[in-house]
Amino acid sequence: MRDQIRFLKGLAARPRMTGAIAPSGAALARRMASHVDPEGDLPVIELGPGTGVVTKALIERGVAPERIIAIEYSPDFCRLLAERFPGITIIRGDAYDLDGSLDGRAAEAASVVSSLPLVARPLEDRNRLIVAGLERIAPGTPFIQFSYTFKGPVQPIPGQFTAESSSWIWTNMPPARVWLYRKA
Repeated sequence: MRDQIRFLKGLAARPRMTGAIAPSGAALARRMASHVDPEGDLPVIELGPGTGVVTKALIERGVAPERIIAIEYSPDFCRLLAERFPGITIIRGDAYDLDGSLDGRAAEAASVVSSLPLVARPLEDRNRLIVAGLERIAPGTPFIQFSYTFKGPVQPIPGQFTAESSSWIWTNMPPARVWLYRKA
C-alpha cells in the first residue's frame, strides 16, 4: 500500500515522469526479468525502476545486485531503492539521456530493462532511447519494455530494430505486455 501511495504522489507531482498509477505487478516483473541472462559480468541497465518491483525480480532471477545499474529520475524513489537493494548502483538521472546519465559507465551491457512511461514522450524520443539501449547490448539481446498499450509504445524501424510482444499479463493491473526490441 505504501508503494501505491508513493506512485500516486509521484504521478501528482510529475505526471509525465510517472507512467503508472501503481507499481508493476510481480507477474509482469518476473516476465520482464525472464528475458535477462543472470550469468555474466556485464551490467544490467534498469530504466525507471520506481519502487523496485522489477529490480527485485532481477535479483530473484539470479542477477547479482552489483551488476544492476538503475537510472531513476525521482529522488524519493532513489532513496527507496538504496534502502531496499543495497549493492545496486543508483543513478539519479534522465534515462532518455542514457549517455549523459551513465557518464561513461556501461558502454556495454548484458541487458536493458525499462519501465519508463514511453507513450508520455514524443515518438522521436522513444525511438532514440531504444536505439541508444540497443547500441550497448549484443545483437539478438532484447531491449525489454512493458506497456499497457495494444499496439506497443514503439513500432519497429526497418533496418534498425524489430519488435515483438508477449501475451497479455492479465494479473497485472492494468493488464500489460512485455515488448522486446532487437537490432535488425
